Amino acid sequence: MLIIPLHPYFKRALFVFLIFISPLIVKSQVITLANGFAHNDYLHKHPLLDAESNGYTHIEADVFLHGNKLVVAHINPYFKGKRTLENLYLEPLLEQVGKNNGHVYAGSDQPVTLMIDIKSDADKTYAELQQVLEKYRTMLSSYNNGTVSTRAVTIVLSGHKPYNVIKNEQNRLVFIDEDLQKSAEDTAVNNVFTMASCKYSKLLKWKGTGNISKREEQRLCSYVSIAHKNGEQVRLWASPDNQAVWKEMLSCGVDLINTDKLVALKNFLISSNGNYPRVN
Repeated sequence: MLIIPLHPYFKRALFVFLIFISPLIVKSQVITLANGFAHNDYLHKHPLLDAESNGYTHIEADVFLHGNKLVVAHINPYFKGKRTLENLYLEPLLEQVGKNNGHVYAGSDQPVTLMIDIKSDADKTYAELQQVLEKYRTMLSSYNNGTVSTRAVTIVLSGHKPYNVIKNEQNRLVFIDEDLQKSAEDTAVNNVFTMASCKYSKLLKWKGTGNISKREEQRLCSYVSIAHKNGEQVRLWASPDNQAVWKEMLSCGVDLINTDKLVALKNFLISSNGNYPRVN
């Protein structure tokens, strides 16, 4: 076999070329995570991009109405006026959808859910949000006179939810995250709810050490089953970020694992490859 040595200049040029294209290769190989939920994404170094680079299809941002701006912040919006919902999330998402043939992820038609956790007055914040979302209507899922149209991005509201306003709207660009503990009482009126969530500690005390009790396991699976009958995805927030808890939640049918450990959960979900029991 004849081996032809490469000229040093060619080697250097090849090395530079590989460095240049490597981000593009990585981007095209992102595996989307149907069960991953990036909690408080905006607290990461690169809001939205950190979640997307790890394949998350469910992303959360806390939003305050500050003046006439929708400011992304967890507690105090007063010094974060430049960090708006539009420039951190909606604008880049629209740009991505335009580049990727109507999808957020290149080569994947997996829709993305952006959960907006409203921290200020529900009705006033929603009134401003409605005006902002109109600019992005072409990429947003919608409800129109009894029909839901799913597009690249679905907006789900949490926190201070304007439920009474939304349930009476015949045309809207948002849906609501229901209280999981009320899912047995409520029904999915006019396709208002797409998700049902609650704080982990309100249902379970188990932290992942030893085995979960049968009582707690049955309690979780029961709530999941009810939510699924209503057509809602289930999420428990503030859950312990460890594999034992992740496995148990998935085995009980919890759809979305809430995490601040983006890489750790991504690796866990990819390695499990969906091989866990699910409830009906």
